[in-house]
Amino acid sequence: MGCLSHQPEVNSFGRGFDDCSSRPSGGAFALIVNSEIGAVLAVMRRNVRWGASYMLDEDDQLDHSLINSFKQLRKNIFVWQKHWRTINPVLYLKPFLDVIQSDETSVPITGVALSSVYKLLTLEVIDLDSVNVDEALHLIVDAVTSCRFEVTDPASEEVVLMKILQVLLACMKNKASVKLSNRHVCNLVNTCFRVVHQASSKGELLQRIARHTMHELIRCIFTRLSKFDSMEKAYIQACSSHVNNDVGTPDGNHIASKLEDNGHAKAASDTSKEKMGINVVVAGQDEEIAQAGGDRMTEPYGVPCVVEIFQFLCSLLNVTENIGVGSGSNLIAYDEDVPLFALGLINSAIELSGASMQNHPKLLALIQDDLFFNLTRFGLSTSPLILSTVCSIVLNLYHHLRMKLKLQLEAFFSSVLLRIAKSKYGASYQQQEVAMETLVDLCRQPTFMSEMYVNYDCDISCTNVFENLANLLSKSAFPVNKPLSAMHVLALDGLCAMIQGMAERITSDIPSSRQASVSLIDYQSFWRLRCDNYDNPDEWVPFVHRTKFIKRKLMIGAEHFNQDPKKGLEYLQEIHLLPDKLDPQSVACFFRFTNGLDKNHVGDYLGSHDEFCIKVLQEFARTFDFEGMNLDIALRVFLETFKLPGESQKIQRVLEAFAERYYEQSPLILCDKDAALVLSYSIILLNTDQHNPQVKKKMTEEDFIRNNRRINGGNDLPREYLSELYHSISENEIRMIPEQANGSPTMTQSHWVGLMHKSKQTAPFVSCDNRAQLDPDMFAILSGPAIAALSVVFDNVVQQDVLESCVGGFLNVAKIAASYQFNNLLNDLVVSLYKFTTLMLPLSGEESVIMLGDDTKARMATEAIFTIANRYGDFIRSGWKNILDCLLCLQKLGLLPTRLASDATDDLEPPLDTERVKHASSSSPSPLKMASSTSRRSFSLIGRFSQLLNFDVEEPAPQPSEEELVARQICQQMVQKCQIYSIFSESKFLQADSLSQLVQALISAAGRSNKGNNFPEDEDTAVFCLELLIAVTLNNRDRIMLLWKDVYEHITNVVQSAVMPCMLVEKAVFGLLRICQRLLPYKENLTDELLKSLQLVLKLDARVADAYCEHITQEVMRLVKANAMQIRSHMGWRTITSLLSITARHPEASEVGFETLEFIMADGAHLLPANYVLCINASRQFAESRVGNVDRSLKSLNLMSESVTCLVSWSSKTNETVGEEVASKLKQDIGEMWLRLVQGVRKVCLDPREKVRNHAISILERSLTGVDGIDILNDLWLLCFDQVIFALLDDLLELAKESSPKDYLKMEGSLVLSLKLLSKVFLQLLPRISQLTTFSNLWLKVLNHFKIYMKLKFRGKRCEKIHELVPELLKNTLLVMKTCEILVPGDDNEDDSLWKLTWLHVKDIAPSLQLEIFPLNEMKQLQSNSS
Repeated sequence: MGCLSHQPEVNSFGRGFDDCSSRPSGGAFALIVNSEIGAVLAVMRRNVRWGASYMLDEDDQLDHSLINSFKQLRKNIFVWQKHWRTINPVLYLKPFLDVIQSDETSVPITGVALSSVYKLLTLEVIDLDSVNVDEALHLIVDAVTSCRFEVTDPASEEVVLMKILQVLLACMKNKASVKLSNRHVCNLVNTCFRVVHQASSKGELLQRIARHTMHELIRCIFTRLSKFDSMEKAYIQACSSHVNNDVGTPDGNHIASKLEDNGHAKAASDTSKEKMGINVVVAGQDEEIAQAGGDRMTEPYGVPCVVEIFQFLCSLLNVTENIGVGSGSNLIAYDEDVPLFALGLINSAIELSGASMQNHPKLLALIQDDLFFNLTRFGLSTSPLILSTVCSIVLNLYHHLRMKLKLQLEAFFSSVLLRIAKSKYGASYQQQEVAMETLVDLCRQPTFMSEMYVNYDCDISCTNVFENLANLLSKSAFPVNKPLSAMHVLALDGLCAMIQGMAERITSDIPSSRQASVSLIDYQSFWRLRCDNYDNPDEWVPFVHRTKFIKRKLMIGAEHFNQDPKKGLEYLQEIHLLPDKLDPQSVACFFRFTNGLDKNHVGDYLGSHDEFCIKVLQEFARTFDFEGMNLDIALRVFLETFKLPGESQKIQRVLEAFAERYYEQSPLILCDKDAALVLSYSIILLNTDQHNPQVKKKMTEEDFIRNNRRINGGNDLPREYLSELYHSISENEIRMIPEQANGSPTMTQSHWVGLMHKSKQTAPFVSCDNRAQLDPDMFAILSGPAIAALSVVFDNVVQQDVLESCVGGFLNVAKIAASYQFNNLLNDLVVSLYKFTTLMLPLSGEESVIMLGDDTKARMATEAIFTIANRYGDFIRSGWKNILDCLLCLQKLGLLPTRLASDATDDLEPPLDTERVKHASSSSPSPLKMASSTSRRSFSLIGRFSQLLNFDVEEPAPQPSEEELVARQICQQMVQKCQIYSIFSESKFLQADSLSQLVQALISAAGRSNKGNNFPEDEDTAVFCLELLIAVTLNNRDRIMLLWKDVYEHITNVVQSAVMPCMLVEKAVFGLLRICQRLLPYKENLTDELLKSLQLVLKLDARVADAYCEHITQEVMRLVKANAMQIRSHMGWRTITSLLSITARHPEASEVGFETLEFIMADGAHLLPANYVLCINASRQFAESRVGNVDRSLKSLNLMSESVTCLVSWSSKTNETVGEEVASKLKQDIGEMWLRLVQGVRKVCLDPREKVRNHAISILERSLTGVDGIDILNDLWLLCFDQVIFALLDDLLELAKESSPKDYLKMEGSLVLSLKLLSKVFLQLLPRISQLTTFSNLWLKVLNHFKIYMKLKFRGKRCEKIHELVPELLKNTLLVMKTCEILVPGDDNEDDSLWKLTWLHVKDIAPSLQLEIFPLNEMKQLQSNSS
């Protein structure tokens, strides 16, 4: 689009010596002028007329005045060279200008003179510093514009015309051109245009140069508009009356009138010579210019000149008559030549000075009225070239002056661009393409869409330009039942530009939500809504939200009204857009300012005889502003808002209301409203007569004038006034059936006049910045049609660039939807893209890979899905299901990385099975069966045996074809671009709702694949989903409670349903352990919950538990070693120790289990009151276990023994505890723990292995005697004797009796140790327990066990060691009791005395002991002392 193109070489024509780097001196200027004098004289002397005077006698020789002036100049120039700057340029220009203006000079002479002037201008012989430079330039312009020469041949004539153009352009480009007056610049432009017009009958070169020169002149003049004083109010006021707003009148501009008078200059024929000239009647023109601007036209050129020239250019668009042009003289047909050339010049002017034009009211008025009206007319031209130029102008006007052209732009968009772009209005394909290109260019403007929405869609009285444009582009992009055309691509580009513009405006400072809720609680006059400050977005944004809400309600009300007017008004009352009690003004304004109303219903309502309807009609008429309008224009504007009813009475009422209103505002010609009424009726009748085809005999002008005699208060109206009305109606019909407002009406003169009046009252144009205050509302309108259009185009095309545009549009839609939280829309977008991936087709693996590798569209859709998931996963909800379906399809095809799940985990820990992972990663991608088989592992004997059997049965996997390998490589490159792993590794940043939906989708996908199916690929899918689920869980440790319930429930279902070892249950168990390992260090409040979940491992089927026991124990060890400090509760340790206890009897897991237990108990590092008893029990089980060697059992016993140190430590700390009650409770607990310890050791003392048994007895002894730091209650000691020591002696005795002779020998040592234990413990505690009331009973039990062991026999033979040991131990005990004065002679009469009971039992064991301990003499002495 733009002005007419010109050949490149033409641009250099006339450039002269502008590129000279240095300026000549005065002497050099003199030589230059002298050279030009010689050139002109030389050409003149070759002419017979000028050379004849030299043939006469010397005395009679007489030079012509032209030649004489050159000779005289020659004498002076070298005298002037020393003070050249002081010389008036007129002195050395005058001879050349005389030649140019002379009627006697021929074409060559005139041409040389013009070249000389051109040279003096381009070499800056005349410049801004020259004396009287303004006079010199004026003389040059006057001379050139009134150039006279004899025509000798057409070629020479064209040369002279070219040189004239050269000189005119050089005048404007000279630095001194600022001294030119307004009048001379106007003359200069007028002359150039006349040469352009005259060149249409000349050669093509002259045509192009003339047009180029005209463009250059316009550029030179309008470039300086920004430098002119914008405050020339005096000139504006003086010229205000000169602008004629009536389109097409010849008096509108004096330059235009001169064109009509002088534009057809023809060669004057003579018998001897032909003369050609450009006639400019300077004197008469001066008079007209003086009328326009007074003496301002003689001042240096500025705004007056620019206004005159621009008005002249606009007036060219009004020339419609055919002007004869020679055949073949122009490359462009005349019907588009003149307006096309004028439009090109206007476009150049606006391009260079558009921003400054708004500072000059007269220029702005021309653009707002005359120019824009003509643009709407020529926009509907059948010529695509004219339409293209018009669109270029409108695009420039929008860029520079949109703040001043609100309704004009709306009219052009609605009645031209949108109308043409819709193919149903009969426009050619070329026109549609130009219109669509313009709309797309507008859509690419940063703020265009926002401004369309704010200024039109949110304005109650305007059409929905943004919505209409969005729908148009969406529908035009659909290639329905036909191949993709350039029009479809253009529409798609426009749609993508709209979406991209919104996407680019998204910043971190986006609106927190969509449009704030607007409600209408009370009635308010919607037509009176105004914003106080359109410069402050904080004020106008809420305002447009409200007006848009009202406009939507009004449109709904209009639909109700069109179906039933009464119900429509009632609906508007319900929503408070009309008052509860209707008043005439509100209903009238509803009719006047609401778009989309059925104009038939409006007309019937206004014409009704009902009293209320009559008042509404009167109020309706008062909404019009007829001031300054002719009656016919006012009537046209009035009748365009409704359809005039057909009944005469209704017509009468309507016209009465109109006439009354018109007379109120235009009382100049009509004397009263009755005259206005009669004349209005007459105009209606004339309109019917002139434009009804059934009327054969048409009314003449005289008839019309005669019919309207004496209607103006008994007097006649002026004949000229009636004649003007007649011609207006005859030439332009009043449409009695106006176009409906929701269509695209053709712009008529009356419609334009109404629009200009409306523009005075409309709200100002709101300029939007790059902020996205209204983008959510716009996107809500655009998104639906846009996604539908993009989907259809994407589905029906194969071109790579178009597919990329569609994908870019999809991604931008996703970005906007995510930013403004259109979550449902984002989910729908994912569903739409998923359908294009072709991954759901029921094909084999090889076929699917090949198809995906060959289908660019499917790969682009797949990549787009994962791009959306990566970028905007925060706002995806139900769409996760489709994303996972796509992911699972890729997984089934073997296209995903083997470590996708581990890569998706933000985890620095090594994998659970290093060797297996290495093996998997080193192998190349293989089909599903290979992948599944290599990933499986069974640890049970049955499982291993099954694998051995399968090795012989499985067939080797088929080798992939060359085609599949190529396709697989392409697909893997696509997968790499998708960055699927980051979806899950970055899940920690997802919003809670989205994360929950992702987890649910993973669980659902795993459940679908595993439900009722036993195929390997189904298990692989379930395993894959479980791995991803665990990865997501690990990555979201900070909000684990959001996921834990669902994740644990899924793992529980997997574990509890497993009856045989398999990969799924393996992943579930070890995944659960891994979750606990990762989360325990960070979630102390969840420690119990996490460890409780490990109880699930205890519920494994025996076969499953056996297969994985070793590895489970390894993971438990890692968990304990890393998190022992975090585990504080009894429940948590109970789970840990239970898992460890199980391993005590497992041949492969026991070593790791004991290592873990040793880590906990060694040196009491992690022993706590909460886990003490649990660890003791676990140690006992390891000590009793025969799976490991004896050393492990001994170590277990040592651990139990060493744990006493912790009890002592804890006991000492209880003394520091504040509060006796608390301290007492702690001591009691410690005692209980000690009791559980010795009870556990007692059980190991019965171990069949001699070494273990004896070591256990030693440990028991150590545990009983090494507790000085523990405050054990007496009751506990008594309990310990009964449940531990005596029970041990009894149990060992039973074992000894049941053992074989060989084993008995081994048991004998244990019996001896146990007796020693009894004696040692009793003696150590004797001072303490002897004070107890139950001491006698305890002592008797000791004696009883000595007695039993003393009598022990094995197969009839007594045990010598025991037989010797018992008396010795008893003797030692009695001696100590004697020493402690516990055993002293008492009253023999007391049967239950300790003394009597003791010796009674001792006699059965060793009768001689009494005398040994108490000799007779000592005994007597004791008895005497006692008595």
